Amino acid sequence: MDSIVSIRKNLRILVGVTGGISAYKSPDLIRRLKERGAEVRVVMTDAACEFITPLTLQAVSGHPVFRRLLDTEAESGMGHIEIARWAELVVIAPATANFMANLASGRAQDLLETVVLAASAEVVIAPAMNQQMWQQTATQENLKTLQRRGIRVVGPGSGDQACGENGPGRMAEPDEIADQLLGDGTPVRFAGKRVVVTAGPTWEEMDPVRGITNRSSGKMGFALAAAASDLGAVVTLISGPVHLRTPDGVTRIDIRSAQQMFDGVMQHIDDADIFIAVAAVSDYRPVIRAAQKIKKREQRMTVDLVRNPDILATVASLDSRPFTVGFAAETEQVEKHAREKLVEKGVDMIVANQVAGQESPFGSDSNAVTVHHRLGDIPLQRTDKYGLSVRLMEIVHDLMSRREDPDQQEAATAGRRS
Repeated sequence: MDSIVSIRKNLRILVGVTGGISAYKSPDLIRRLKERGAEVRVVMTDAACEFITPLTLQAVSGHPVFRRLLDTEAESGMGHIEIARWAELVVIAPATANFMANLASGRAQDLLETVVLAASAEVVIAPAMNQQMWQQTATQENLKTLQRRGIRVVGPGSGDQACGENGPGRMAEPDEIADQLLGDGTPVRFAGKRVVVTAGPTWEEMDPVRGITNRSSGKMGFALAAAASDLGAVVTLISGPVHLRTPDGVTRIDIRSAQQMFDGVMQHIDDADIFIAVAAVSDYRPVIRAAQKIKKREQRMTVDLVRNPDILATVASLDSRPFTVGFAAETEQVEKHAREKLVEKGVDMIVANQVAGQESPFGSDSNAVTVHHRLGDIPLQRTDKYGLSVRLMEIVHDLMSRREDPDQQEAATAGRRS
């Protein structure tokens, strides 16, 4: 299956170049990013200058190269904080074992390390090193640390290396990196499709002050809305109370309660091709909402609750329903509960994740999930939520194609049985 790609345009990208032989690929990467409409600036380490000259990268990027942390000329125009704030995406290519170790340790010994620490933008690394260095326990532990912090990893590839050895550690090819970050310019697969996405928490009022809610930040739903829009879909995003910027090209509807979210979905679902229920909707609401603030008078208080409408199950039961995707946030027996939800609600796909423990996705910019559908399971490793969303949309496209082609679905089922 051809991969679906992101098509983010006019992105401000900061490319960091560290001291490895793969630095010779950096000019080609910069050129390919610019071909896809990105504006590129470059930061080099001192070691990188031993492999490629700043003048080369300046000529390719069209802008002066930043090198020194305390360079008075650079600081007067765009210091390390300004560079970090300017960037919408930071890409380190190549990322050496030493740079990964320093980044995992939170060091800020040079301009590039300082910029990455100061950046609020997505950070992507393209590792490049000797195969033995890549496979060392220390490097792999550093890699896991960076991934837990939401840093996205592209590559490395495997093959012949400059040292004469063969194995994993080759920097991913510039065209591959650019494709994963910005797209390859091929026609988008969701052009003309209408997608409804729910996001964030709901708020069920007990009185004018208090309410029942949950820890959802809305980031996953907003990332999926952005990815679907970037892939050509017409997106309606129905969101609970969150503090997030509306993705470009997305129509946003703000609600508070589960009932309001249900009403919003039902108003927009008739012409939807895809429904993605990411929101953490409160299962219950108070039967009675107090008109005034409830005073603290008794040692105990009992609140009667009533079930909220089940948005996902309702959409899945429609006669001409869209392709329906649900999310399952579980604290235990994740696979069991996700499978039960898939069957009980009659949906096409469930995206399940563990929300207990240190790697909880609540409020995080990264996530790891497993997709459950009628033909099997697809685990997806931890990555940034936008990149994960693009991958999820790829799976949606594949499953929609199977649903529309009975022969293909039967072949897939037979293959699974075998």
